[in-house]
Amino acid sequence: MTHRSKEAGLTTIQFALATALSLLAFVVLANFIVFLYARGVVRAAVDEAARVGGRHGASVEQCENRAADVLQDLVQGLQTDVQVVCTLDDGIVRSEASVTLRGWVPPATPDWSFTLTAQSVRERVT
Repeated sequence: MTHRSKEAGLTTIQFALATALSLLAFVVLANFIVFLYARGVVRAAVDEAARVGGRHGASVEQCENRAADVLQDLVQGLQTDVQVVCTLDDGIVRSEASVTLRGWVPPATPDWSFTLTAQSVRERVT
């Protein structure tokens, strides 16, 4: 093997490693963007659920069903674990979502867990 062929072999290995790291960086960035999208969807679902639950005569089940509808439409296909609970206490409707988003490449992209809450004052009929 000549000196020139050794250099060519090292260059090929360096190129392959650089390409792999670039692709991994791209996947990590794309995963982060998807996480931000999913967080926005969960925020919208929690807000929408609180609005529906705040209507006069609305039940806690209607609140939770509205959140489930929004989530089903917008986060379908993502690896998520979302639990939404609505409560009614002293004229205030609260919807709370506990969320875990699964990373695409577990060692490089960890799971992200968070909780979002929204509340609405219940409508009163006078």
